[in-house]
Amino acid sequence: MADNDVTDYPRPLHPLHAILLAFPPPLFLGALLSDLAYSSTYEVQWTNFASWLIAGAMLAGALATLWALIECAVSGRQRTGKHFAYVIALLAMLGVGFINALVHTKDGWAAMPAGLWLSVIVTVLALIASWIGYAGLRAREVAHAR
Repeated sequence: MADNDVTDYPRPLHPLHAILLAFPPPLFLGALLSDLAYSSTYEVQWTNFASWLIAGAMLAGALATLWALIECAVSGRQRTGKHFAYVIALLAMLGVGFINALVHTKDGWAAMPAGLWLSVIVTVLALIASWIGYAGLRAREVAHAR
């Protein structure tokens, strides 16, 4: 009877997936800094900057999420709980980011302070999703002993 050794090894992201995942954290952080600048200067242009940064982060985040969903569906038996945590973190980032984008479509006075708090939350979610993704999702390999 043959023994099967199951080993877990970290598998890095595909390079294009890693590039897409690299955009949301700094763009959401830029939106947060723009919101902070608006809250201290009340120059409406800062909310416009934040809106554009959020739109860019949402676009890259949506593509990274789509890639992660397809990879999770295709990977079959190799996926682990970390795959699901990664996808959930990306979906949460997209959900809060979408609400943040809607809040930022209001006038500058109406967008604050909710826009600022949403920017803080979505920046943290983007950092968490990136951390999970770049930490290396585990893949299982079964080695058949002969």
